[in-house]
Amino acid sequence: NEYKSYLSCKTMITFRQFLKSSNVQKITRCLSSSKFQDVKIIENTNPKVKPKISDLVFGKDFSDHMLYVDYDAESGWSQPVIAPFQDFSLSPGITSLHYGIQCFEGMKAYKSADGDVKLFRPLLNMQRMKRTAAALTLPDFDAHYFLKLIKELIKVDSSWVPDSTEASLYVRPTYISIDPVIGVKPPSKARFYCITCPVGPYYEQKGTDLFLPVNLLADPKYVRACEGGIGAYKAGGNYAPTLAVQRLAASKGCSQVLWLYGPEERLTEVGTMNLFIYLINEHGEKELITPPLSSGLILPGVTRQSVLDLTRTWGEFKVTERELNMNEFLKMLENGSIIEVFGSGTACMICPVQNLLYNDKEYSIPTMDNGAELAKRLFLSLQAIQVGKVEHEWSESIYKD
Repeated sequence: NEYKSYLSCKTMITFRQFLKSSNVQKITRCLSSSKFQDVKIIENTNPKVKPKISDLVFGKDFSDHMLYVDYDAESGWSQPVIAPFQDFSLSPGITSLHYGIQCFEGMKAYKSADGDVKLFRPLLNMQRMKRTAAALTLPDFDAHYFLKLIKELIKVDSSWVPDSTEASLYVRPTYISIDPVIGVKPPSKARFYCITCPVGPYYEQKGTDLFLPVNLLADPKYVRACEGGIGAYKAGGNYAPTLAVQRLAASKGCSQVLWLYGPEERLTEVGTMNLFIYLINEHGEKELITPPLSSGLILPGVTRQSVLDLTRTWGEFKVTERELNMNEFLKMLENGSIIEVFGSGTACMICPVQNLLYNDKEYSIPTMDNGAELAKRLFLSLQAIQVGKVEHEWSESIYKD
């Protein structure tokens, strides 16, 4: 209709002037930016020696190839390229370095017993990245198409997916502004890229049959996010400010931070994980509680959503998303209502909590004393889906569109 209106206009314009008109340029850029292009693959002729599964250190050893595709406001998206893993050559003036215009995701690829390679609910990750990109004014992208590109990368490096239920291939899609300009403004140039690395457990597994519980520091002086901020987005700027508090926690014998918020000291997240509390409520019912997303303080984790979805299908206890403050939590702990406390996330999947340090007082959390039965059940149930032991729609083969 827009083309017709131009052509029927009484004012005579040349075809060249027509193409230069602002509305048509917008249409052209939109078509270019959404066009699906074939991936250019440059094979790595000098592949690395793969580390033994027993020697894996989380996030250290990268696979042979990487994926990247650039965006320019004038020409749209470039042809996607899968190339040997390499350093980028970028201007020191790009705005992602100066103003934090960047975001990332984390997912894992698993090898099933029949040799298939599977991703766990990967579209949820890419949809979350779209939301984060919009919050940071990074150019929009097609989540389904970018997921298809990531699958192509994993196919090329499928030999890097560990053949073990104790290890996986960590997949790190990243999206950055590459606008070489000093100035706080939405970027006109951006790069999406993806790297992968084989990983074992995020936390060392010893002392228990499944996982080592963590100790938490809770200090109301520090907050991870605030209402109206970007706590619900997976932006790099959410992570750097937590490192000093993490180091403080380590100095006090704690491996993670229980983030509190506001004068009522609402419980929000555990380190970089979502928080779950399994308890017996005031009605004598077993209930699983996690803080709600409505506050904007909580990252909508894929594992978090999977825990909620899975436990609701079990129908064995009440599952609730609601606020819980520190005073309520300590009262429940004192009267014996708390059964288990654990965190959830892609890196660790399920991580039990054993102790809490709050106002220089240590509180024992009965998770392990109670056998961590729910945490273990969730861990094993999710793992069975991820590695293909159980057929489930959440487990998606990289060889199927």
